[in-house]
Amino acid sequence: MDEESKYELKLPGFRFHPTEEELLNFYLKSMVFGKKFRGDVIGFLNIYNYDPKDLPKLAKTGEREWYFFVPRDRKHGGGGRPNRTTAKGFWKATGSDRQIMGGSDPKQTLGLKKTLVFYEGRAPRGRKTNWIMNEYRLPDNCSAPKDIVLCKIYMKATSLKVLEQRAAMEEGAKTHASSSLDSASLQFEGKELKREREERESRPCSSLVLPNNIAELQVPKMSMDWMHDSFWTNLSPWLDNFTPFMPLC
Repeated sequence: MDEESKYELKLPGFRFHPTEEELLNFYLKSMVFGKKFRGDVIGFLNIYNYDPKDLPKLAKTGEREWYFFVPRDRKHGGGGRPNRTTAKGFWKATGSDRQIMGGSDPKQTLGLKKTLVFYEGRAPRGRKTNWIMNEYRLPDNCSAPKDIVLCKIYMKATSLKVLEQRAAMEEGAKTHASSSLDSASLQFEGKELKREREERESRPCSSLVLPNNIAELQVPKMSMDWMHDSFWTNLSPWLDNFTPFMPLC
């Protein structure tokens, strides 16, 4: 890439969003027939040697869509099906090819578009991912000197409905986990209370027993020797004649 092309690609606000007609009639046709054009915005790469997640950093430009010129590697010679397997998965076609017609001449077929989805694992089984590829090729009746296709790689956008469903499922899982934890806690507390009640009921009713290490309480004994004191002896005749005063009601 020359200095002028590098400068063009780094222009502020530059976005590469070509139409399907531009991809086929200008970019792919120029590459297949060896025509040079200014601006090296689409690189040449065998994308089947990489996982889809590694392709964005290998593209020359792109933010949400990445473009590559890709050689067609056929399984059984020139007439066999293209080999679209990778080290960890495979690209599977969905539906039939769609014809891309010219804007100026609706009857002119500019090329064909094939849509593929990436699956992790090995065919016929595999886990479907959100990686999508649109493969553009020139018409079959075009005598092209090179068997090259143009591929656009992108990730399928997740719809708002799916995001809301995922959020609702996650919230439901959290609520269920919290409810299960509370229920388990209540069951545990109930078992503890039941066990304590059974222990209290099983204890025999008995009077309080003081521990052996506590000394026996000593009740002081009252002595009647005070009655023999001389003071009280002198008062005895007076006390015998004493009549307590009773107020009248």
